[in-house]
Formats: sequence, structure tokens, C-alpha cells
Amino acid sequence: MKNAWRKDKTSNSLPEVFSSISIPKKSGFWRKYLAFAGPGLMIAVGYMDPGNWATDIAGGAQFGYTLLSVILISNIFAMVLQHLSVKLGVVAERDLAQACRDHFKPTTNFILWVFCEIAIAACDLAEVIGSAIALNLLFGIPLTWGIVITTIDVLIILLLQAKGFRWIESIVGGLIFIILACFGYEIIISKPQINAILGGLIPQKEIITNPAMLYIGIGILGATVMPHNLYLHSSIVQTRDYTRDTKGKKEAIKFATLDSTVSLLLAFFINAAILILAAATFHTSGNQHIADINDAYKMLTPILGASMASIAFAIALLASGQNSTLTGTLAGQIVMEGFLNIRLKPWLRRLITRLIAVIPALIVTIIYGEQGTTDLLVLSQVILSMQLSFAVVPLVMFTSDKGKMGEFVNRPFLKICVWIITFIIIILNLYLLYQTFFGK
Repeated sequence: MKNAWRKDKTSNSLPEVFSSISIPKKSGFWRKYLAFAGPGLMIAVGYMDPGNWATDIAGGAQFGYTLLSVILISNIFAMVLQHLSVKLGVVAERDLAQACRDHFKPTTNFILWVFCEIAIAACDLAEVIGSAIALNLLFGIPLTWGIVITTIDVLIILLLQAKGFRWIESIVGGLIFIILACFGYEIIISKPQINAILGGLIPQKEIITNPAMLYIGIGILGATVMPHNLYLHSSIVQTRDYTRDTKGKKEAIKFATLDSTVSLLLAFFINAAILILAAATFHTSGNQHIADINDAYKMLTPILGASMASIAFAIALLASGQNSTLTGTLAGQIVMEGFLNIRLKPWLRRLITRLIAVIPALIVTIIYGEQGTTDLLVLSQVILSMQLSFAVVPLVMFTSDKGKMGEFVNRPFLKICVWIITFIIIILNLYLLYQTFFGK
């Protein structure tokens, strides 16, 4: 198996937390599952970041429950791709960035790295704006100051990383629970039609035939499957101290996949809840034009007649923005160290990542105000969609390569499925690009 990798591995991914969480050797299913649980929640965060909110709200307000099937399909794609990501991390003991550095020529790697950094900056942009909008809605803080405040969380998160990786996982889990609770409440008070929801989970042909619907549908796909998550997952799965032999790796893949699949079901519930809320509240009341977070916030309370509706929405948005920031920065560290082998101090790395996102957000907010930030959110999702293929193709290539994966190589059926998923993602993203720049 060694011969397919050009060089032996010289350093571990995220060396400060590599293999730092112990796995009970002779215990039952649940104890083991809990020991492996955590990375999945951090991955799920990327599937419910503020960028998703904009596409889900627009989809629900304009087309009711129809696009629920797109969220479901996107989530199934995500589950399969995250499974491959786990496999690569566990079997090859490299993250996706390290695997690319080993496999491709330096020029290709440099291009892949640049694309990846752009995607992380775009993602960070969505989080910075999302958090700033939430602070504005909750406390009336102007967007410009909100953007400045969101840069400060850098320091808080760094302090936690020093305490151990479990701390970060626990905070992420806590924030996801807050988002779930807020949306549970929203769904109960918006009284959606259960039959319509179930109907929405079945794909309709008009999603393809109606250009406006297709555009938002692809936006949902782009906002759901996050490219940096594939890099992140292949790295953080290695924080577990499982036995590094065939039996240990098989067990690690089983539990880590279970962890990510369960967590992505939570992400599916949250994304679906945003769309259901928009459909039940705006679509049915004739407010189909609502497409951004600010409008949604202002309209929830008057339409639903519950004063907490808007507040719960904004709290969930703030929790979502903070969560995504955390995982985005980690992904940035993995990508830079993996592709370039440059090791920066975490605080410096975070500061650079943050500034790349904060500066454009500040400029746009100062010049264009609120409307500009909404457009920026949508643009960030388009950039993420474009980057997706550049992460998915190498991942599918490596996990389908017997020389690299040995007996863990993708089985024929899985191989066919993942290439079909890759092909669908590439075609849809090319269409989205065409529509963005030439259509509309």
C-alpha cells in the first residue's frame, strides 16, 4: 500500500490534537460511539451556516415546500462524501490537503490551495455577515460594528483550543442544540401542513423545468455540500486514538461514519426547518418576495403573532455564525499546512483568515449598506459551489485507488454512485455559473 503514495507521511494533520482523544478498547457499542462522536457535529455546522439560510428562506418563500426534496438529496450527497472523507483520513492517515500535496504536481497543488483559500474566505464572509446581521437584529448594533465584533471571537476560540479538542466539540454541540431548540419552537408556532411537507420531500419535475426554481435549487446544493468540510473531516477524524491496524481502522470508519450521518440528519432537520418556516409563514401569506434574513426577521412576529418568533430566529442565526467561524478557521489551518507545509501559529492563521473575510465585508457594508451584504451572502454561496468540484474530484479519485487505499478501496457500487454524484455536482455548478454571469 505504501508504493502508491509518493512520499512517506512526515507530519500528522493538526499535530497539536492528533490522536489525543482516547477510545475505550473493551467496551460496548454506545461507549465507543460516544468516544467517536464529535467530529460529525463540527462537520454538520458547515451545513447550516448563514449562507444556507439565505437560499433556504428564498426557496421556501417563493416555492413553498417544493424544494425540500433538494435539501434531502443534497444531504444524502453530503453523507456519502463525508464517508469518503472519513475513509481517507483513517486509512491513509492523511487529510485531503496532504493527500493532494503527495499526488499532484506543485503547480496543481498551488492552484488547488488558492481555490480552497478563496472558498474558506467566502465561507468566512458568510459567517461574519451572518453574525453581524444577528447582532444587529438582537441588539441594534450597526452592521459595521457587528463585523468588527465578530473578529474578536478569534481570541475566545483560541483559548479553548489550548484546553483540548473536546472543549471545541462540546461548544459546537451546545450551539447546535440552541439552533435546534429555536427552530423546534418556530416550527410549532408556524403550524406547517404536514401533508405538504411530506409531498415536498418527493422531487418534482418543475424543479428542473422552472429556471428560477432550478437556480435556487442549485444554490441550496452549493450551500449544503461544503468543500472545506471534506478537508476538515479527513483531518479531525484522526484526533481519535484508535488502534492504527486493519481492525482498528475498520471500527474507526464505522463509528466515524455513523457519527457524521447522525449529525447530518440534524443539519437536514435545521435546513428543512428554515425552508418550512419560510413556506408556512411567507409563501402562504402572499409574501413570496422575501429573500433575505432581515426581511424574514421583521415579518416573522407580525405574521405568526408570537413576539418570540423573531428573537428565536436571530439567536439561532448568531449561534450558527459563531459555530461556522470555528470550523472554518480549523479548516483554514488544515488546508494551509496540508498543501504548503507552512506551519503558522494558530492565532496568526486565524487573524489572516478573518481579515481576508472582514475587509471586503466592511467595505461593502460601508458603501452599500444592508442590501450589499445580502448580495455578498449570495455571491459567497456561488463561490463555494464553484470550489466544490475541486475538492470532490480528488477525494473520489484517492478513495477509489486500490494502491492508495488497499482493502479499504471503494467497492464497485459505491464507486459508481460517487462518480455519478460528482458528475451531477459539476454539471449543476457549471449551469449555476452560466446563469449567474450570462442568464438572469
